[in-house]
Amino acid sequence: MMLRGWLTLLLGLACTACMPTRQQVREALVDVAPRQATALSCARDDRCALPSPLRALGEQHLDAIPARHRVVTLESGEDALLARIHLIRAARESIELQAFIFAEDDAGQLVLQELLAAAKRGVRVRVLLDQLFSPDDVDRLAELALAHRGFELRLYNPTFGEASTDKLQFLAGILCCFTRFNQRMHNKLLLVDGMLAITGGRNVENRYFDWDPQFNYRDRDILVVGPVVHEMLRSFDTFWQHRLSVPLAALRDVRRVLRRGPPQAEPPPPIQRGNSMLDISAQADSWRLIERRLVAPGLDVHKVEFLSDLPNKPFSRQQRNQRRDLSARLRGLLSEAQQRVLLQTPYLVFSDAAQAQFRALRRRPQPPQIIVSTNSLAATDAFPVYALSHKYKRRYVREFGFQIYEYKPYPASAPVNPAASGALDAKALRAWRSESRRNFGGSGRAARRGPLPLRQAGMRIGLHAKSLVIDEAVGMIGTHNFDPRSDRLNTESVVLVRDAAFARQLARTILRDTLPENSWVIARRPRPPVLSGLNYQLGKVSERLPLFDLWPWRYATSWDMLPGCSPLPPSHPRFAECYRPVGDFPEVALFGKSLYTRILTAFGAGLAPIL
Repeated sequence: MMLRGWLTLLLGLACTACMPTRQQVREALVDVAPRQATALSCARDDRCALPSPLRALGEQHLDAIPARHRVVTLESGEDALLARIHLIRAARESIELQAFIFAEDDAGQLVLQELLAAAKRGVRVRVLLDQLFSPDDVDRLAELALAHRGFELRLYNPTFGEASTDKLQFLAGILCCFTRFNQRMHNKLLLVDGMLAITGGRNVENRYFDWDPQFNYRDRDILVVGPVVHEMLRSFDTFWQHRLSVPLAALRDVRRVLRRGPPQAEPPPPIQRGNSMLDISAQADSWRLIERRLVAPGLDVHKVEFLSDLPNKPFSRQQRNQRRDLSARLRGLLSEAQQRVLLQTPYLVFSDAAQAQFRALRRRPQPPQIIVSTNSLAATDAFPVYALSHKYKRRYVREFGFQIYEYKPYPASAPVNPAASGALDAKALRAWRSESRRNFGGSGRAARRGPLPLRQAGMRIGLHAKSLVIDEAVGMIGTHNFDPRSDRLNTESVVLVRDAAFARQLARTILRDTLPENSWVIARRPRPPVLSGLNYQLGKVSERLPLFDLWPWRYATSWDMLPGCSPLPPSHPRFAECYRPVGDFPEVALFGKSLYTRILTAFGAGLAPIL
């Protein structure tokens, strides 16, 4: 026992010692500067920027008195990627990009190419990525450190001060410094010239932009024009300057590569969506198309706030009391609700503080209606998290009064374009489904990860949007999942719009996702003919157990609407006449799925804060 304690202490000291000091960072940047490219491809004052109707809006709104904003919700992945590429090309002075995941697939390569091209035009480009979910080819990162004087990439919270984390380092990070290792930067932000911004749920990866042939996310971003962009830039600068944000050249493994000579990186993965890349590139250059798809749908609003955690999260109790905790701000917002709360989140797991907030709302003489849009097991790619939400369905439905709608894997009216995804044909999808079943039941890195196999083939969709509407007066879009990780570990950010027209528009969009063609309803399962009260009490007791929660008959299950009926809430007297129960995990084609879920439900409750 003493040996284990000493080992943990030594690992902790090693973890601290391996982070580059500020002096080491300065030395690394000085060393690499003479080797960076400096040539520019443009000699014009505007850096050969693409003419943009969005930039024209930005110039009109930036310093307007009184303050005015223009906001556009980006529901489709195609529009979200189009907006990013267009804004990067329209940049004249600066680009800041902050992301949790930056993949080396087609979307990632396209965005990176555009960022490098902007730097070579003379635009200052700063990219901040979370280290655990970013490219980890050390030679490739060394190349990027030398790519251009105007391009700088930093990694947030690098494990042991390195860009690449192997399995042993991953384990050591958990053993030595569990909280710090798990504290990740979940913020997503694109800023252009300090006047235009995009934030929301999307990372930089194919499946966030409708480009994955097997699994795509139904997600949401918001494009913002106006003075609040100043606050976004200040937030980015706070992260950029923090000691946890380390330049590539100062990372220990990247620095070793730079010292030995020119980096020898492997070529990037071959392009799979070449035609789609050409299409989006051509569309991004069209003033008229951008005006139609990204300017015309926007709304003029006045009160817009940007709320962000600080990079030193998790906060101390004193900092929480100073209202620097984004989660506490959101709970305060919930307390304002009088009539209806619409909540959309991919993961229906709540911290103790959030549960206390919902109980308080429920105890009111006239509690607000709470409608929740979230993932089904068939739609999610996070099985362990879903299992925990399944554990507490009774609490959510009965005690909190939630109306829960779980997203179907093949929704009828999702804002995802199957043609853009390059979806596989039926034969190829059946083969992929068999492979996913083997991966889930097998061993190694692929085992028990990703979406589960389903009964039918098709390009499936999982919910990833994080939004909140209160009384159709306030709308929020951001990165916060309303879960314990977002509360305690990850840094998060949101845009809050206090405007009735915007809130109504966002409410209609969320409610569309709850329609019967898009979601199953979660409601109390049909009562057994005998001993229904005993079954309820035993299930309630089992739910409270941190271990051995194996009671098989849960309080709630999934229901689907019958043909010829109209949507009804579970509280309606005719609900059972128009809906039929379809089981706890409809569409999932995995042998033993109930057993797997029971095991995770029984033994995984203690993992809720980190899942």
